[in-house]
Amino acid sequence: MDNFDIIKEAKNVFKIEMESLEKVKDSLGKDFENIVNKIVKCKGKVIFTGMGKPGHIAKKLAATFASLGTPSFCLHPAEAQHGDLGMISKEDIVIAISFSGESEEVTRILPNIKKIGATLIGISGNSKSTLIKESDLHFIFPPIEEACYMKIAPTSSTTAALVLGDAMAVTCAKIKAFTKKDYALFHPSGSLGKGLITTVGDLMSVGDENSVVTEKDSFEKAVEEMCRTSLGMVNVVDKDGKLVGLFTDGDLRRKLAEKVDIYNMNLKDIITTTPVTIRKDMLAAEALRIMIQGERKVSVAPVVDENNILLGSLCAKDIIKAGIVL
Repeated sequence: MDNFDIIKEAKNVFKIEMESLEKVKDSLGKDFENIVNKIVKCKGKVIFTGMGKPGHIAKKLAATFASLGTPSFCLHPAEAQHGDLGMISKEDIVIAISFSGESEEVTRILPNIKKIGATLIGISGNSKSTLIKESDLHFIFPPIEEACYMKIAPTSSTTAALVLGDAMAVTCAKIKAFTKKDYALFHPSGSLGKGLITTVGDLMSVGDENSVVTEKDSFEKAVEEMCRTSLGMVNVVDKDGKLVGLFTDGDLRRKLAEKVDIYNMNLKDIITTTPVTIRKDMLAAEALRIMIQGERKVSVAPVVDENNILLGSLCAKDIIKAGIVL
């Protein structure tokens, strides 16, 4: 094994599995279309089952379907024989995965699934198998080669089953017009979900947590207001509450470096009159993108309405702290 080319062997696995996926892709036809249409119309759950490696694929596919809006779970065929068949109802669809179509644990539960009245969909590489014969709908893989050097271990076949299932799940979701907001509903704790549902209004600082002075207030009061909160800035508004500018700790440092008499300066002469602003109903992820990737990068920004009335302030660190990333 001293001359064994590890990279060459690994690339060969990729080559064989990609060729297998191409064959499966080219074999998609009416059978696949019928399965997708059946799933879209399903009034119950989509239940995946399989033994061994296909069982692991079944778990992943059930999770993918569920996250894309189709109620789904994975049923272990051995546990199904000891009571878990009670999880299946006649309105459900059971998708059984077995490349040989003869996995004993799977074929044993097929008669019971039929008696319950659920729709059985078989996914196999053997058109003459028990699974395919018992199925209401089926998908049969074209001849594909396992990527294992012994041509034994499930490799290409399980990859093909995984991608086939993903294609079903994504296609069904698109037909159902499943949206990003729908996706976020099922992912409330993940960064993806948070980024799709959390708005600026959910995170902005308001009331006593916000820093605000009027344009007629003194420079000294603006500094005191800035020190009162951790925003590192002060919003400056007019008598009607409209934002007229922003005074930041950076502005303060620059004036101090100039060694000017800051306490006798007019606040209007110091503030930034055209600050970066964001809207309350904007997604926090979009606000973060504007703040840290925009032409004028800022760490905090005023939140205003369509009339430029100040509503609050938002810090980039608060967005990141909420688990939202770009």
